[in-house]
Amino acid sequence: MKRILKIGMDVHSTNYTLCAMEPVIGAEDRVFANIQVTPDYKNILMFIENLKMKLGLEDTYDIECGYEAGCLGYSLYNQLMAAGVKCVILAPTTMLTQQGQRIKTDARDAHMIAQCLSYGGYHPVYIPTEEDDSVKEYLRMRDDHKKALKKVKQQINAFCLRHGYHYDGTKWTLAHLKWLKKLELSPLYQETLNEYMATYDEQSAKVERFDARIEEIASQAGYTDKVKKLGCFLGIRTHTALSLIVETGDFNRFSKGNVYAAYLGLAPGERSSAEKVNRLGITKAGNSHLRLLLVEAAGGICKGAVGHKSKELRQRQQGNTAGVISYADKANARMRSKYYRLIRHGKKRNIAVAAIARELACFVWGMVTENIEEKGA
Repeated sequence: MKRILKIGMDVHSTNYTLCAMEPVIGAEDRVFANIQVTPDYKNILMFIENLKMKLGLEDTYDIECGYEAGCLGYSLYNQLMAAGVKCVILAPTTMLTQQGQRIKTDARDAHMIAQCLSYGGYHPVYIPTEEDDSVKEYLRMRDDHKKALKKVKQQINAFCLRHGYHYDGTKWTLAHLKWLKKLELSPLYQETLNEYMATYDEQSAKVERFDARIEEIASQAGYTDKVKKLGCFLGIRTHTALSLIVETGDFNRFSKGNVYAAYLGLAPGERSSAEKVNRLGITKAGNSHLRLLLVEAAGGICKGAVGHKSKELRQRQQGNTAGVISYADKANARMRSKYYRLIRHGKKRNIAVAAIARELACFVWGMVTENIEEKGA
């Protein structure tokens, strides 16, 4: 019978700290080494070979490495797997950490990761395909430019306000842009505003170009069917649908919709003891990017009359089966009704929107996995 050896790795861009440990049931775990090496996967392979020579392991040990998800992404995982070394990436929010620890070092972190690997105190990160990962990187790059566009809008609004110019209508419409261009300022002020507006025009053009490219990517065979189905929901357009698909990967790894919602950190937390029950906000564990997208989508759902379908939504639903459209319509009506019910009962808007985001996550799981008879919550 093979013995088990776990190697916890605390990885940074400047160094890797490695801790090799053999779990021993009913006794103290055996720690063989805890060293720091330069950031190169070949040093990990050398560490493993030296460990084998030192302990005379040969084929008597089952060796597994692991590290927390972070700045290295999947690169170290792919390098080690290609070299024939078993590796996992640990989701930080799921790791069982030692309570009351006031000393934090790389060596302690590596040892803690080795313990998590030994006793199952973690959930592994899903490893996407190269195609899905490349699409995810493109989508996030677009989001970064969208944030930059939002920032320059705020800077232009603040500049105008500082100098006594206030626009009464809806901002960032064609009328608002014409108003900005007609402002007459002193030479250096005008030059400053012109530079701001040039940056705004540049960022706007980039985001439009990225959105057009995202539409092309979403039309590829591997994505188009799922994107069309998810587009039947209120608040979910191509960008959000494609992000959900490529970052979640295999939806079937979740047994129910509420399990998927919990994976995204949209499940409510709880801190109860004895007869005292204390409900908390959402856990915020898991994929923060998808959680943000679903909360934003839920914000769009929580507007308008129950059962109302806009012209845009009808267009997005075209080409889907009657069963898919019916499922989405029932989901949209249910989520809007629930939002207004929560508001009537005194819930704050942010809490109500978070509850709708959880519902939406369940419906998304049901749609993609074709469990459309019920939402799986």
